Amino acid sequence: MLSSFTLISLVGVMLGVLVLVVVMAVYAGLERDVKSRLLGFTPHILLRYHPGGFGEMPMTDWREAAAKAASLPRVEAATAFVSDNVIIDYASWQRPVMFRGIDTSDPQQIKGIESMLDLEHHPQSSADLGIDDRAVVSSILADQLGLVVGDTIRLYSTRNFEEVMSAYKATERPPVREAFPDIWNPAVDTLSAAWTPDGDQFTLPVDTLVAVYNPIQQLRIEDIRAPERDLIDLLLVALETNEKDNEAGVYRFTEEQKLEVEHAVEALQTTDAEKMDGEILKNLRSIVLPKEAEVTGIYQASQMAVTPDVFVPLPLAQDLAGLGDSVQGIALRLDDAYAAEQVKINSAASLGADWSMLTWGDQYAAFFALINQQRVMMYFALSFIVLVSAFSMMAVMFTVTIQKRREIGVMKALGAAPGQIVRVFLYQGMLLGILGAILGVGLGRIVIHFRGPIQDLFRTLKFDPFSASLTGFGTLPAYNNPAEQIVIAIAAFVLCSLAALVPAFFAARSDAAKSLRNL
Repeated sequence: MLSSFTLISLVGVMLGVLVLVVVMAVYAGLERDVKSRLLGFTPHILLRYHPGGFGEMPMTDWREAAAKAASLPRVEAATAFVSDNVIIDYASWQRPVMFRGIDTSDPQQIKGIESMLDLEHHPQSSADLGIDDRAVVSSILADQLGLVVGDTIRLYSTRNFEEVMSAYKATERPPVREAFPDIWNPAVDTLSAAWTPDGDQFTLPVDTLVAVYNPIQQLRIEDIRAPERDLIDLLLVALETNEKDNEAGVYRFTEEQKLEVEHAVEALQTTDAEKMDGEILKNLRSIVLPKEAEVTGIYQASQMAVTPDVFVPLPLAQDLAGLGDSVQGIALRLDDAYAAEQVKINSAASLGADWSMLTWGDQYAAFFALINQQRVMMYFALSFIVLVSAFSMMAVMFTVTIQKRREIGVMKALGAAPGQIVRVFLYQGMLLGILGAILGVGLGRIVIHFRGPIQDLFRTLKFDPFSASLTGFGTLPAYNNPAEQIVIAIAAFVLCSLAALVPAFFAARSDAAKSLRNL
């Protein structure tokens, strides 16, 4: 019969294995479910355009590029990609958020959003974005701002701020003729005095035109008002509209061309700063006016992974990003998301050096690295529970050897070899290790199976260590990995066997006569 001390050691091993099995299964489930959610809307491979190896450029002919990318091996769909940041405004609350454009013609993207909807707390949620100004927001954002389905939010594009600031700064300056008199006045005086009639045409010396053209072109790149920049463009174009006479060393203008030059100069000489400022501020209304969008759905977000705060239809995303009809990249969906790295390698040569490819693993590399690091840390920390159980078993086995000193002495007196005595105690430790490992794995799988009711029980007691706001899941996900659980069971068995071997070794070396006298 097993003593009470031995049973306590067995329970310790069982609990250590149980905790390790449950925690590792939960981590595996979280990783798999978060990956599944991310792959619902994240491009398996994201193509970006880098002409000449320089920075990323918006793609104007993206439809042609998408058609070419769709012909690559294992690519099922190629759609537009737009993602940027905006300022959301609701009920006088503002905060910066990230948005992602959804191509509503791609059923896989819509299906991915539908699978994330928080129908438990927001049963009216829908992923039907259509092509109107609609949005699906995260549960984190909804909780922070008090959003519900049917509310209207305002989205301010942050891309406008630089332009707005530049426009306001320009209104603080005087007109070009007053701000840069040392450049403007000499150029205008030189131009007006250099015209020479030549029949029905007028000529300007080549050197004179260059001396006038270059300073005026320099004014164009200064921090000036947009209307004045437009007038300078007209003047430069008028100066370029001519015929060059290399033999005479002059440029020839018709009378109409000369009048265009003079009209442009006159317009710049008579500009009204207040009038131009009024036009600038009036035009800014079309830039900074927010886009209003109706909240059609709320999806369950997780604080464990960074996901977009807002999903909007592609046309609205293009407007918010200031792209017009352009996009930031091409989103590729493959027949197998886990083949993204191989597809990236195989397709790099056919696309050319102007294209970069970013797999979904690259996009969320930091998240996956964090999950793996946490798994390793939990393995390291929880393995000590099994190790402590093994040490407690060693202490129990030492106690048993002391209790059985007379029996050990009798066995030695009857001719038992030291190896036989070692095996007696080693087999006991191995038996406890096998039972503890099997019971720990079995009970762990039972806990994982009934984790929903167990979690509900904790919630009724006002204790929820794995809240949905943190994990993004109402019921904690879990995944039983048989290979991993077998390794845990074997490790527990080995530790328990080693723990029994040490006291068995000392018991085998004891003196038979002293053992019989229980000394």
